[in-house]
Amino acid sequence: LADETYMLVATGEGWRLDSRGGYPVRQDRLAELATGLESLVWDTPRTDDPDKLGRIGLGDPRESGTGALLEVIGPDGEIAAALITGRKGEFIYARRPDETLAFRVTGNLPPLYSSEAWLDLGFLDIHEDAVSAVRLTDSEGESLFITREVGSSGRAFQPAPPYQNYRLTSRLAVTGPALALTRFLPIGVKPEAALRTRAVGRHITQTHDGLEVDVRAYREADGFFITMRAIEAGEGATRGAAINERATGWAFELTPTDWADYTPRVSTIVRPPG
Repeated sequence: LADETYMLVATGEGWRLDSRGGYPVRQDRLAELATGLESLVWDTPRTDDPDKLGRIGLGDPRESGTGALLEVIGPDGEIAAALITGRKGEFIYARRPDETLAFRVTGNLPPLYSSEAWLDLGFLDIHEDAVSAVRLTDSEGESLFITREVGSSGRAFQPAPPYQNYRLTSRLAVTGPALALTRFLPIGVKPEAALRTRAVGRHITQTHDGLEVDVRAYREADGFFITMRAIEAGEGATRGAAINERATGWAFELTPTDWADYTPRVSTIVRPPG
């Protein structure tokens, strides 16, 4: 790719993305790639004019072209197979890197133009109805504990002891932070060891079935990140172990809007009595 180069690496712990610190790769994408390459059918030639290759997505990315160069590297480090592929509309085109003859091909390949499409980030699934309580600590050290009854709406969270006499500034102000973890949609990831700042907030989500997820928030020079650790308890033990298996050692990048739900000032949610 002209804008990005990345490598999928087979390790003893599965396939990893080298450019993201070795984060696990989506298995469905790997299967789609393996099946796609194996079943790809090269149809009749379309053009061998170098000036036309860019129009069908086959410009050499090593020369700032429009195509995606895919190389299969063997255990000895040598390139076993390679092709340049691209799309125009609904069609896929391909050619060999050392040739200008282009083909339209029949088959399907996964997205290749961004390494983010390979990140296996869909490991957390907590429904809004499952959240029973949230504990917040903001950047100024102020804390708040909010709870709701089983079956109540997202706007039913109320300050709980020792904050039971605090007043909500609005129902909307509490809903975003209360349900932040149910909307976990990371846009990137990096090793937790690569964090260069201290946490500016803490957000602990508790569920009705005993799962607890402790999130720390970081404002880094390269984005907004969180780390998480699940505490195993009761019926939530199995899910907690699964979350920790995927989350331990990693910092997940969020959009500024999503990150803000983990780091609100307590004073924007409640007012003290008096």
